[in-house]
Amino acid sequence: MDVDTRLLRYFVAVAEEGSLTRAAQRLFVSQPALTKQIRQLETQLGVRLFTRSRTGMAATEAGRALAERVPALLADWDRTLRETKAAASRAERVLRVGFVASGANEATPRIVAEFARRRPGWRAEMRQAAWSNPSAGLADAEVEVALVRLPFPGQDAVRVVALFAEPRCVVLADTHPLVAHGVIPFRELWDEPFVAAPPETGRWRDYWLATDEREGHPVHIGAVTDQPDDWLTAIANGYGIALAPESAARFYARPGVTYRPVTGVSPSQVGVAWAPADDTNPVVQDFVQCCLDGLGDSSGRKDDNGPVAEGG
Repeated sequence: MDVDTRLLRYFVAVAEEGSLTRAAQRLFVSQPALTKQIRQLETQLGVRLFTRSRTGMAATEAGRALAERVPALLADWDRTLRETKAAASRAERVLRVGFVASGANEATPRIVAEFARRRPGWRAEMRQAAWSNPSAGLADAEVEVALVRLPFPGQDAVRVVALFAEPRCVVLADTHPLVAHGVIPFRELWDEPFVAAPPETGRWRDYWLATDEREGHPVHIGAVTDQPDDWLTAIANGYGIALAPESAARFYARPGVTYRPVTGVSPSQVGVAWAPADDTNPVVQDFVQCCLDGLGDSSGRKDDNGPVAEGG
């Protein structure tokens, strides 16, 4: 029987947290999506793994037996997968770099050029990820390092250096009445329909809906998209508005869409992330250093305390 390792990861989170709510928060997924995955695993295995009650999720005897063995199995699989792909990358002298949206903005070409200078014969292979994969492939070992927008699912399990921050803006259809405003307070947007990322992106989706900055005001979803082109089309068609990094006005300009400054929301952070296993990988660490060296005014400014390493 083949079981998706993603289902096992979800199972471990629920077993360790004893709560679907806390496990969903830890995994950055919605609770309904997590419930569906646990049921799918139980169906595949043909056993009941949890008993559900108002107080939480208690593992059954079968669930406890599985919980004792799965963490080591997943750790071995992750290590094997990363070592296999790293060996292939070394042989090809290619560093796989994931990125979301515009990566590190105008600094991205400088980072790639500095990496080529620092590592003659090596190439940084840039791989753009969909918004349903906000770790840009890092969580699944599809890449060795990633340029990401914070926060993202699984952030606590990896190394993260925050590179710079930039204001968020609002994106509207040209025909929207608020286009006439020079600067728009976020409070005036609370009742607007929003174009959102897929629900399974959890906290990533919530961040770009600014759910924590609405004082409890509910979010109205007008459309769900997974790619920048679809996102822009939905906004241009009037299905909703969206928050975006200020740099999106430069990288994703198109007819029918207008960008306006917005007040009352926190800035967006860009970071570089890698797996703890690559702390001693000189190629990955060279790329991280290139990210730090390649920053400039066009990408944003580091804060007064400089970049900060977080996670795992």
